[in-house]
Amino acid sequence: MAKISVVINALNEEKNLPQAIASVKGMADEIVVVDMQSQDKTAEVARSLGAKVFTHEKTGYVEPARNYAISKAGNPWVLVLDADEEVPAKLAQKIKQILKSPKADYYRIPRKNIIFGHWMKHSRWWPDYNIRLFRKNAVSWNEVIHSVPMTQGIGGALDDREEYALVHHNYDSVEAYLERMNRYSTLHAGLLSKEGYKFSWKDLILKPSNEFISRYFFGEGYKDGIHGLALSLLQAFSELTVYLKIWQKEKFTDQGPKLDEVVSIIREQEKDLHYWLSDSLFKQSGSLGDRIRRKLKI
Repeated sequence: MAKISVVINALNEEKNLPQAIASVKGMADEIVVVDMQSQDKTAEVARSLGAKVFTHEKTGYVEPARNYAISKAGNPWVLVLDADEEVPAKLAQKIKQILKSPKADYYRIPRKNIIFGHWMKHSRWWPDYNIRLFRKNAVSWNEVIHSVPMTQGIGGALDDREEYALVHHNYDSVEAYLERMNRYSTLHAGLLSKEGYKFSWKDLILKPSNEFISRYFFGEGYKDGIHGLALSLLQAFSELTVYLKIWQKEKFTDQGPKLDEVVSIIREQEKDLHYWLSDSLFKQSGSLGDRIRRKLKI
């Protein structure tokens, strides 16, 4: 079986690291933790659990440090793990099975997001595939936040089954969500401005509205109950915050939208909302005939 290094980037993760490391002890030939200038005992905890520890400058998000962490791996295969994630026993067994005779150079692994104590099975949070298992030289990251990694070779994917999913202990409180949202929205706003985006007041309506519709209706967030509604609204608020921060970067310029222009944009969004609301109700009704008639308005 090919040897594997588990690579973890960590910032102030002394509480989460023990669970993450314990979950890979039985499958990892090496555990590498890259500490991003933590203020707690992250490095000490990692060393006490047998990990090799390296240091990288604090960057505000993980992507700039990914390649550095991978470069410290001493084995031909790498599993990238976040400190708030864990590898269930059946996933560990599956990875071992793959390493006995790999059919691909990199693999997408589903991720089970636990948010506010609830597994988000809908709302575009599942299966949340991520490229995490790969030959050392087959995958690399650029420095853009939440960027898709660059790959070489043949790709594969594990089935989107719960037992094959990384468990991601995501936001455990509204405060945690808002704190990270504030950081990420600042970074996202800066990136959009750098790419040449110019603020438009229309996006204060369109971007949050589209995000909510995408999560709650298209992503069937309503099937996640109050969690789906809450997360869809929070994601919409996150989008709003990004574009408000761009407006702020442009010195709060007054574009003076007229009332009829605002009403026109809202009415367009109402059409989309009506369609997805009807579609969602049809799915729950289970009547194909009703769905067709409603969509055709007959």
